[in-house]
Amino acid sequence: MAIGSPFGLENTVTAGIVSAKGRSLPDDTYVPFIQTDVAVNPGNSGGPLFNMRGEVVGINSQIYSRSGGYGGLSFAIPIDVAMNVSKQLQAKGHVTRGKLGVGIQDVDQALAESFGLDVPRGALVASVEKGGPAEQAGFREGDVILGFDGQSIDSAGQLPSAVAATDPGKAVAVQVWRDRASREISVKLGQTTEDDVVAANVDGTSAGRLGMMVRPLSAAEKQQTELSDGLVVEDVDGAAEEAGVRPGDIVIAANGTSVKSVEQLRSVVSGSKSHVALLVQRGDARVFVPIELG
Repeated sequence: MAIGSPFGLENTVTAGIVSAKGRSLPDDTYVPFIQTDVAVNPGNSGGPLFNMRGEVVGINSQIYSRSGGYGGLSFAIPIDVAMNVSKQLQAKGHVTRGKLGVGIQDVDQALAESFGLDVPRGALVASVEKGGPAEQAGFREGDVILGFDGQSIDSAGQLPSAVAATDPGKAVAVQVWRDRASREISVKLGQTTEDDVVAANVDGTSAGRLGMMVRPLSAAEKQQTELSDGLVVEDVDGAAEEAGVRPGDIVIAANGTSVKSVEQLRSVVSGSKSHVALLVQRGDARVFVPIELG
């Protein structure tokens, strides 16, 4: 339930159900929001969200709407997150958040098969920040984070809030899936700052099961993209096109193996059964694209 004075109507109570916990929103990945269908409008946003025992479980913070009014989706800041912020403000006058220094994405069924996971779970590392805590600890693109500081990570949305809630400078144990086996990496977290707020060549044959036409990066492209290796996608159809690969994408790795030549890409694809996961750079972003092989 939410209470407040929406549109100036005092003592208004609205009720609903919890749809999800730990929901990540594009503008605030550090807060694991509680999603409800409690009606929130100007006048009761910022107010408390109660459970049926009368306990305050969150602070109503945001709505999703195309009209500007309540549209059935509201989001509350969990009360433990709010209390942690309150304590930090009282003690230090500002809020600090831990930083790992990775770009992540969810693991779907196709990616799980590509990396040898039994079920889709964890946070897939699509990029590692240069000089960041993760790089210094030995994290790699293609690692799947399954646990953080004793907490199970079942989806990518759980990781940012877990890292942010951890004190900067703390050394934590991270469970990682790499090369079809689990391992543990110890990493000393940094501190988040405001700036922190994933074949054939052009002359030759097609890429067969992938359905891509690729070529090695030119010297100028390497300098421009700051990449030492990779294959530029010139044309795409078939399985790769259906998976979302676009002309201009740069293929950096396949199934966790760095791709330096067309022959190397062919070798990885030929050794794959039904799926291959390509690490692609698109502009400044990196993302893993799972492809169901034709």
